[in-house]
Amino acid sequence: MIRKSVPNLFTIGNLFLGFLAIILVFNDYKELAAIMVIVAMLCDGLDGRVARALNAQSEFGKELDSLSDVISFGVAPAFIMYVTAFQGMNEAAAWTVTAIFPICGALRLARFNVIAGSPGYFIGLPIPAAGGVLCTLALFAEDVNQVILLLSTLLLSYLMVSTVKYPNFKKIGLPKSALWATPIVVLAAVVLAIKFPGSISKMIFIPLVLYALYGLKKNVERFTRIDRIIKRRRRNGSQEEIVNSKSHM
Repeated sequence: MIRKSVPNLFTIGNLFLGFLAIILVFNDYKELAAIMVIVAMLCDGLDGRVARALNAQSEFGKELDSLSDVISFGVAPAFIMYVTAFQGMNEAAAWTVTAIFPICGALRLARFNVIAGSPGYFIGLPIPAAGGVLCTLALFAEDVNQVILLLSTLLLSYLMVSTVKYPNFKKIGLPKSALWATPIVVLAAVVLAIKFPGSISKMIFIPLVLYALYGLKKNVERFTRIDRIIKRRRRNGSQEEIVNSKSHM
């Protein structure tokens, strides 16, 4: 019983950190709120690995993980962006875009739970990555135009519900001999996060945004490929019409 509960402790830690991030951002601790989401990503990455290492996977854990992810990587990052960057702009636009992000995140998670993805890939940008990008991007609010931040939020929302394939690193296993170190890793991450909240958040932004842009690049390549196929079919169709018209002459 205890063995099966261990992975859920990491999931609950993920949920707690997401809730804490919401409280922190509304108390004007924006950098600390963002880093709580980043540490929640670490807990989210560990719960599945610990479950597989202990052979303690369950439907309960899967559902709890999805519900936690909606809060930690959907609602919390959206609020961080809203409080940090969307204040003072058109309220209808700000509220709508803020709501769209967690809604798309919830749709992404629901699809993940019922539709099998490709081996080694996620279908759509994973919500932890999207939330990580959004909350760290919010820290650049003073240097980036509001419209760009608004469009970036919508783009991340779209990428979550898109059919773009993203590499899946969750299958990388965790040996049982390393399980004892996982609480220490999380604790060390929390200590570093509290000590250097701004610096760590902005450093983590770079690999996260590169991961998100990978999918955007793939999306552009796919549309370009489809456009080429359509043009080729039209060209072939035109050539067939010419041949047919000549044969009837």
